[in-house]
Amino acid sequence: MAGHSKFKNIQYRKGAQDKKRAKLFSKLAKEITVAAKLGLPDPSMNPRLRSAIQAARVQNMPKDNIERAIKKSQDVGGANFEEVRYEGFGPGGVGFVIETLTDNRNRTAGDIRAIFTKCGGNLAETGSVSFLFQRIGIIEFDKSEHDEDEIIDLSIEQGAEDCETSDESYEIYCAPTQLHTLGDILEQKFGEAKLMKIIWKPDNNIEIDNDTFIKLDRLLEMLDDNDDVQDMYFNFDFPENYLD
Repeated sequence: MAGHSKFKNIQYRKGAQDKKRAKLFSKLAKEITVAAKLGLPDPSMNPRLRSAIQAARVQNMPKDNIERAIKKSQDVGGANFEEVRYEGFGPGGVGFVIETLTDNRNRTAGDIRAIFTKCGGNLAETGSVSFLFQRIGIIEFDKSEHDEDEIIDLSIEQGAEDCETSDESYEIYCAPTQLHTLGDILEQKFGEAKLMKIIWKPDNNIEIDNDTFIKLDRLLEMLDDNDDVQDMYFNFDFPENYLD
């Protein structure tokens, strides 16, 4: 959840432009609606909804948008979204695990396949990439607001599997089944987490050259622009100047 975090996902450039922010809000709202529809519309009784709302707050999504997304889950005759995972290999042999919410599996599969093909990669069979990743829970707290020893010591004491420190955050990893139990304990002590969700964490990251990164950057951009893609995980490290 080390000096440089290995956890990178779709959020790598979210909010950089107004267009991106509007698309981000749409994706966050979709996750909130689906989470509320699958469980209860009360975040205190629905861990997935709670996580979705936390993610929305971190991105400064307005409260009214969040409330509308929850209310939409109760609408009769609304779209039914299905969770579908896709796996593929990008340029340089980089592995991708892509999580989508779609109301048309055939459309989404065709779109994702076309994106990989255009960017010099290929869609792969389910399981052919995900074995390179761990399914694990992550809880993230703002580094500037908490003491490192205190938060890491409590995390390990309560069963965390690993703790890492990035430039801005403390990232606590745990078994998926422990995520919300551990998260509740930590939030009682340190306040609301920045992030609390189950992710795909790569076992090892691939080193890439600049030419490969340019191709991968195009692939990331196209996946990010797809309305059905909610999260994507991959096993390479960004160059230090990737936002320049």
